[in-house]
Amino acid sequence: METIGFLELNSIAKGIEAADAMLKAAEVRLIAARPSCPGKYHVLITGEVAAVQSSVDAGVAVGAGNVVDQVVIPRVHPQVIEAIGMSTVPERANAVGILEYFSVTASIQGADAAVKAADVTLIEVRLGTGIGGKSYVVMTGDVAAVNEGVAAGAAGAEETGLLVSQVVIPSPHLELFQNLY
Repeated sequence: METIGFLELNSIAKGIEAADAMLKAAEVRLIAARPSCPGKYHVLITGEVAAVQSSVDAGVAVGAGNVVDQVVIPRVHPQVIEAIGMSTVPERANAVGILEYFSVTASIQGADAAVKAADVTLIEVRLGTGIGGKSYVVMTGDVAAVNEGVAAGAAGAEETGLLVSQVVIPSPHLELFQNLY
């Protein structure tokens, strides 16, 4: 498992500048650097723990007062990276769970917590583009596992007030998945 670092800024220009500083600060791989709604900028990197931490620290220093949130997650579950910006439609699902957040950073933390806590499959981690800066995580699995994953993914965000909603849908209709993305 790799380490990921994520930086969320409220300025596109400062976000681009911070992304450059992050890449110059340490040997990391850029997964994504892009604007999102409403005028935010997100930078997602991966690499060794110390390199990712140094890189995020450099981005925070450059972003200064424009940093909304940041996170470094050592040993992130591989499904989190795969599910960011990607969508897979399951052939069948016993249950689907959705976690909705006010913060993009909270969705990455929630997705990692969910998939580490329960035998769930992440379908998507949507990072704020086109949804007013919110984010959400969609997962599937057995009903008990999805309940456990949703509870784990919601726990940290409930404490900080960044959780908008959490839902578990047992026996979802398969057509639902065709319209989630």
